[in-house]
Amino acid sequence: MSESSSDPRLAGLNVYRVGGAVRDALLGWPVYDNDWVVVGATPDAMRKRGFKPVGRDFPVFLHPDTAEEYALARTERKSGHGYGGFEVHASPDVSLEEDLLRRDLTINAIAQSPEGELTDPFNGQGDIERRVLRHISAAFSEDPLRVLRTARFLARYASLGFTIAPETLALMRQVSQSGELEHLAAERVWVETEKALGEPSPAIYFTTLERCDALSVWWPELLGEALEEGLEALAQTPSSSAPALAHWRYAQLVSPLSAEQRDVLAERLKLPNAVAQLARHTALTHALLAAGLEGSKVLHWLERLDGWRKPEQVEAQLALVKVLAPGQVGQLESAWQAAREVSPQALIAEGYKGAALGEALRERRGLAVEAALT
Repeated sequence: MSESSSDPRLAGLNVYRVGGAVRDALLGWPVYDNDWVVVGATPDAMRKRGFKPVGRDFPVFLHPDTAEEYALARTERKSGHGYGGFEVHASPDVSLEEDLLRRDLTINAIAQSPEGELTDPFNGQGDIERRVLRHISAAFSEDPLRVLRTARFLARYASLGFTIAPETLALMRQVSQSGELEHLAAERVWVETEKALGEPSPAIYFTTLERCDALSVWWPELLGEALEEGLEALAQTPSSSAPALAHWRYAQLVSPLSAEQRDVLAERLKLPNAVAQLARHTALTHALLAAGLEGSKVLHWLERLDGWRKPEQVEAQLALVKVLAPGQVGQLESAWQAAREVSPQALIAEGYKGAALGEALRERRGLAVEAALT
């Protein structure tokens, strides 16, 4: 079926909207990005039309005006371990149905022509109506990342009544127990987890991974009571836009862990420094609230947050305190403000310098904090 768009770059091409855009449109979910598959074309033909090649492992092109992705129809064959262990075959001979067959879930294997006609060889529409996440074929198990993706989709759509088909959950457990998850790149695991943490029901991502034995592979620190405590904490996060909600949720999730466990987990996942640091700061805040707002403890908290050089880090934790202990946030804000008003320049004018200046500055800040708290 030919593209009916007036876009001359697409004239004569068999182009279909695929994947998430079609799925979310059918669900009434917001659609932010379109992905397209082109059937019967060659890389050379796409380049001649002005499309920019960006696919490293398979032929994907960016539209020069819209920057939307256009991928040539392809098939995949397992050739190694992990997410990238595939041989890709893209040619004009690959049909739309063959391209859809390589996808993970039936709800993600629906294509839509420019005229609106749906191609749905695996009854994804039926599974949307039944609110079921179901794998297309046994090839699902060839890509271990699909275990995490399916859990993430459930975190997104659970509020709509979705569940995972029992046979799909069994296949996810089989993949987890096979050792294939261990071959995933940590960066890929974090990308999926970060997305899941931003979904409407992030706790379901982790409980699903626990059900299919995947939690023990990448998040063993969260097994048992730690997961229950972490998910309870995850539900309490500031509404501020910075740091990002997903990062706050991660920091809260790991707050019940020991410092060593958090560091080991951060290293395993190769977390961005900002996320690992937010988790450390959040744990400091939990410890402070548990110990009580004594002057020396509050001063130590401000120092560990590097508040004098990076006041935004204290402000972020105060936003968390407002959620966790709203009755105490006023005292902490007053103590923080009082400490900030201690002037190094005034101490220099008094004759302090060098190490003595640092000691006097800390002493005066401590006194200011103590006075504000009492």
